Amino acid sequence: MAEPLTIDDLKRMARRRVPKMFFDYADSGSWTEGTYRANEADFADIKLRQRVLVDMTNRSLKSTMLGEEVAMPVALAPTGLTGMQHADGEMLAAQAAEEFGVPFTLSTMSICSIEDVASVTKKPFWFQLYVMRDRGFVESLIERAKAANCSALVLTLDLQILGQRHKDLRNGLSAPPKFTAKHIWQMATRPAWCMGMLGTKRRTFRNIAGHVKGVGDLSSLSSWTADQFDPQLSWDDVEWIRQRWGGKLILKGILDREDAELATRTGADALIVSNHGGRQLDGAPSSISVLEDIADAVGDRIEVFMDGGVRSGQDVLKALCLGAKGVFIGRPFLYGLGAQGKKGVTATLNIIAKELDTTMALCGRRDIKDVGKDMLHRG
Repeated sequence: MAEPLTIDDLKRMARRRVPKMFFDYADSGSWTEGTYRANEADFADIKLRQRVLVDMTNRSLKSTMLGEEVAMPVALAPTGLTGMQHADGEMLAAQAAEEFGVPFTLSTMSICSIEDVASVTKKPFWFQLYVMRDRGFVESLIERAKAANCSALVLTLDLQILGQRHKDLRNGLSAPPKFTAKHIWQMATRPAWCMGMLGTKRRTFRNIAGHVKGVGDLSSLSSWTADQFDPQLSWDDVEWIRQRWGGKLILKGILDREDAELATRTGADALIVSNHGGRQLDGAPSSISVLEDIADAVGDRIEVFMDGGVRSGQDVLKALCLGAKGVFIGRPFLYGLGAQGKKGVTATLNIIAKELDTTMALCGRRDIKDVGKDMLHRG
């Protein structure tokens, strides 16, 4: 296949190269997947103002996120099982993000551990935290993130209980995969993926395995993870975490103006308008449809980011125009990773950047820090 020109090109390549259970994990939502689809579709309803005869020279996508300089206001979102899209996936994605000049966020439920990623990067990355019932383990994760010099903690708020994702249940998803006839066939038809996985020792949740007493094999790890997400998580826990972390804190999973107001009172530095990629509450609104209201309400008091449904640089620009200071991408970089490894993640970032730059220019702006609502066609 020719070099990918769009995120959809990378998606098609990844579908051919990644075993079905892991591709489906990345490319699915909960229940009817209505919110998952709306995340993408609602971007298409937003129209841009074309401007002509303006100076388009000396353009810049450089900006800041949480005070950190970035090549463009885009970050790689925390995604679970990234190392099952491609061997050592989190490590490769972190390296690609570092070289490009954008933040990388490591998930608690990653295949490569905090220490794995720190061993192959030079700049601080961000770490995403799930709150478990085992508070001692939560504290140890925070301490490990500090030891790795992570520069921000992303606290996910919308996974107190797990939304049902039918594809994962039907596929019998697990990490490492089970050796049933169905799973063996899926892997056998993806020989390059298999060779990569045979060449790495990273095939399970390495932030957890070996760090929790009694959790070392697949059965105990799966059981522990299923029981550990804390349904009693509250705003009081945010303060408990903020005090123990002591650094920059981002709250992920805000989708309601009232919750955004509460988030500003916690002392957090930023929030992410997010519905978990349509993987939690099916029937919730798309992230982009509520972004403007939330940014208008609290954007002068807390840095507002967003994720969900972003598939192009044009989508990034629309989110920035509606008040986001930065945009997180999850599935786009997973498609790139599954398609071409580290090279594919770099391709994802290059595609997003080129589309963002060209669209900004055709809308009459030269500096990404100057974009705003006046660039949107409201007629």
